[in-house]
Amino acid sequence: MKKKLSATYEARLNKICGWMAEEGISLVMLEDTETRRDQNIRWLTRHPGDALLFLYKPPPNHELPETSGGITYLVAWDVNLAKLYAGQTAGLILPYNDFDRKAITAITQVANNITGIPAGSKIEIPSVTSYPSFLNFVGELAEYDILCREKGAAAEINRLRAVKDKEEIAIIRKAADITNNIIDLLEKNVKSEKIKTEADAALFIETQARKQGCEGTSFETLAAGPDRSYAIHAFPSWTYAPFGGQGLSILDFGVKLDGYCTDVTLTFTRDLNPRQEKLVSLVEKAAKLALPMAHNGTPARDIAAAVDLFFKKSRKEMPHSLGHGIGLQAHEYPVIRNSSNNEWVLEPGMIFTIEPGLYDPALGGCRLENDILITETGHEILTEARIIHL
Repeated sequence: MKKKLSATYEARLNKICGWMAEEGISLVMLEDTETRRDQNIRWLTRHPGDALLFLYKPPPNHELPETSGGITYLVAWDVNLAKLYAGQTAGLILPYNDFDRKAITAITQVANNITGIPAGSKIEIPSVTSYPSFLNFVGELAEYDILCREKGAAAEINRLRAVKDKEEIAIIRKAADITNNIIDLLEKNVKSEKIKTEADAALFIETQARKQGCEGTSFETLAAGPDRSYAIHAFPSWTYAPFGGQGLSILDFGVKLDGYCTDVTLTFTRDLNPRQEKLVSLVEKAAKLALPMAHNGTPARDIAAAVDLFFKKSRKEMPHSLGHGIGLQAHEYPVIRNSSNNEWVLEPGMIFTIEPGLYDPALGGCRLENDILITETGHEILTEARIIHL
């Protein structure tokens, strides 16, 4: 008998299995390995990584006494870790060693021996599978219809992940609270000159994130002092160069809590000249322009287009998107971008950044980034990033 899963994860599985039924797909394989990370496995099982996940949609006459959805088979490198994290979220946990540590062996045995799906059934493998590997799957599973496509199961799960459920929102709110606490500490320590270098800032954030219960940072912190802030993403991400000195310094960071990310950018200013003050003023005004537009039913492209037009009137151009979704990844859907193929429309449960920024090799850069939750009645600003004047 299929074991009872956590209600939240059962609901997620039911959504993707409903899509599988519409597509006529019996089995889907997801893969999270060193060469092809896929956070969809974590979204469906809580398992943090290094695993294969098989999603099985039984035929209509198959009895599932406790659910109308499907069954998951988690093939994990580390079974002990999988039992700890996915014990109540995965249908069956299997050791990768049982399949000679080969994905093609695992999928063959799952199809033929564990599920016993009939010949001619549709089986989908990851869209990032190389062509030679795809041919190997086709050869080994010759009796099935093997799908490998860009707009397949992974893309559908990514679309579903754009709207967060109550459990996800609660985690991200908690992560945002930790982020806000770190922001306050950063302001205090830069002003008191306890943080003097880019390295000081980056290492302080890493330490504080772990002290406050996070897995760490959600991406490598970008700390750029006045000499390097003109880059959108400074390279290297941080050095021992001075931070918070005369001019514009940028600090872009986030924390990861229970797998979920935040993403904020602060700009620190000191003794600015008039042209730099103008740059900062434009960025602050762009953020104030964008925020009221962030509500249910707004096309994401419209917000980005409004900011682009605002900068254009001052003969400025923002060289990146206005924002992006956040969740299990620091960059996911929806995209807040002024492009013709951006069809995302905001709806309650979406969480994304709004991050206007301007950059000039002679003046330095300024970016202001906060995380926004769309609600039934408007939006909620989760983080408290700001321009900090020293």
